[in-house]
Amino acid sequence: MTEQTILKRKSGLMTANMNGAAIMMDISTGKYFNLGQTGGRIWELLEQPLSVEKLIQALTAEYDVSYERCREDILPFLQQLADKGLLITQ
Repeated sequence: MTEQTILKRKSGLMTANMNGAAIMMDISTGKYFNLGQTGGRIWELLEQPLSVEKLIQALTAEYDVSYERCREDILPFLQQLADKGLLITQ
């Protein structure tokens, strides 16, 4: 996954906010996922397809974090979502 990778949410996922943390259920598998607060914000930002670069820019504008630190922190998270079939990458 690179900064030019376009991220798109998988369809058929139900998401709920539980005290600021995003909880998600994959209807096709019946599996639940807890994205936490920051993961929930990332999920909100991915409501429309977005490049990794644009996602990092949006997060650094909202949070007190450098571009490089944000990139290092979210790439593994995004890869986990993709590996679990929750994100489609292009």
